[in-house]
Amino acid sequence: MKKIKNEVALSKKAIQVGENYALKRGYAGFSATMSANEKTEAIYRLLVLDKLVVALPADKEDLPNMKHKLALWIQKILPKDDPLLT
Repeated sequence: MKKIKNEVALSKKAIQVGENYALKRGYAGFSATMSANEKTEAIYRLLVLDKLVVALPADKEDLPNMKHKLALWIQKILPKDDPLLT
């Protein structure tokens, strides 16, 4: 897994955007007590289901790899002039 510049910040942004995406799709599973790790997994699985990201192999499906996939996803949809991409 190749490290991405600003990966932590991109992952956080991906969770925010992904949460909004999931809510617009009718997912009502997010609660105030849900951890960031649980949100990461839920958003990753939803994006895989909607074919917006390619699923990880079963043996590599862990939290760091899911966060990495979300960072790659958000990196592609952010505007080119976004400060997170510099």
